[in-house]
Amino acid sequence: MVSRLYTMTNKATKKQEVLRQTTLTSADNTYEKGLNCYALFKTSNHATSEDLVQDTFIKTWAYLVKNGKIDNMKAFLYHILNHLIVDEYRKHKATSLDILLEKGFEPTVSDHTRIFDVIDGEKAILLILRLPSTYQKVMHMKYVQDLSLKEISLITGQTKNAIAVQLHRGLEKLKVLYQSEESVSN
Repeated sequence: MVSRLYTMTNKATKKQEVLRQTTLTSADNTYEKGLNCYALFKTSNHATSEDLVQDTFIKTWAYLVKNGKIDNMKAFLYHILNHLIVDEYRKHKATSLDILLEKGFEPTVSDHTRIFDVIDGEKAILLILRLPSTYQKVMHMKYVQDLSLKEISLITGQTKNAIAVQLHRGLEKLKVLYQSEESVSN
């Protein structure tokens, strides 16, 4: 009885194996070219794209061996391939940073440029206060409070176009004020 059950189980296993092989062979014949084109487009490297597609089919085979069910083979293959491409991007970035570090690159944080940006920002805010009131209000909302044109429009009751014109004219006047301040200080 046990040997008969084993034979039946063995036949069922062989049948499943043949079914998996035909499914994967059919998918390979149908989708390989499209997968290769897609991977090549994403990676810009022919050898890498071929490796990724091959890994896609290997992962699909492993999933099928674990009795995984695939409803839409094309979607499944592209899903696996996308994950492999993302992994490849991540791997590439990590190795390039390692190479830079080996070559002696040492990333540093420079506060002196940030300090100049803060000083220029404070100077710009002071210069905005010297603008005519029509420009001063919208310039402050846009560049200090970081509001969008739509938000400024809702607050002021003006159209977005009118706000955009005021911002443009205010920037022009601010540039003139900034240049006159620079020429006085030099």
